[in-house]
Amino acid sequence: MKSKAAGLPLSYRLAVTSRSLAALLGGYLLASMVSVCVALLAPMSQVDAALTGMMLSFVFYLLAFLWCFACRSAWRAWQGVLLPSLVLGVVNALAYWMKQP
Repeated sequence: MKSKAAGLPLSYRLAVTSRSLAALLGGYLLASMVSVCVALLAPMSQVDAALTGMMLSFVFYLLAFLWCFACRSAWRAWQGVLLPSLVLGVVNALAYWMKQP
């Protein structure tokens, strides 16, 4: 008896692999950027801001993971996690630079 996976084309398998990598790696990058951004910019004590950022990172990781598999293409999944990560990275760099004495 043949398995159904044997009949799937290579392009489909690569697209699913790319989405999985976008969800795992890109989602982690986005979650860490959100965590750092909240920790740097939240108007509360450093401990509370860091804990809030860490808790929000789990939500953003889940949202990035869902986004990657809801997109029409793997390219759009990568764009959806890398572009916000880049923007947050620039915001983090500016916020860190502004807080330095």
